[in-house]
Amino acid sequence: MTKDTSLRAVGWAQSFPISQGVRAGRHWTREHLASLDWTKDAPETVDAILLSVSELITNAHVHAHSDAQLVLTWDSRCLHVSVHDSDPLPPSQRPEDVTTTGGRGMAIIDALADGWATHPQATGKTVTACFVPPGAPKPRHSETIG
Repeated sequence: MTKDTSLRAVGWAQSFPISQGVRAGRHWTREHLASLDWTKDAPETVDAILLSVSELITNAHVHAHSDAQLVLTWDSRCLHVSVHDSDPLPPSQRPEDVTTTGGRGMAIIDALADGWATHPQATGKTVTACFVPPGAPKPRHSETIG
């Protein structure tokens, strides 16, 4: 008998125009997370995912002046949250400045996610963050964001 090495995954995708804002993205994400068994026992992880979705969509709308294409993918080890926008420049983490009211999005993602990466695309970039449910083994960084 050979070992089954196929990847089992489930995913959802939705575009969020600038006019819709981040609230629609959070609501859509919450609805899809509810279909994953592990989320009912992991409210802190769900909250981290929802905050990260808000930050990534905000970055697409505010900094890239772009619609945001949000893709959620669950591969039985990690929930991948990917947001594509039309700006080819990678996101940057700004130096900490307590006098500003913005510019902390990527620092928040860095603090909440188990890993994140930027992938250049022909029409912009995609930022992907990985969230591992509590109790699941933490994959090596190279396994979380491919």
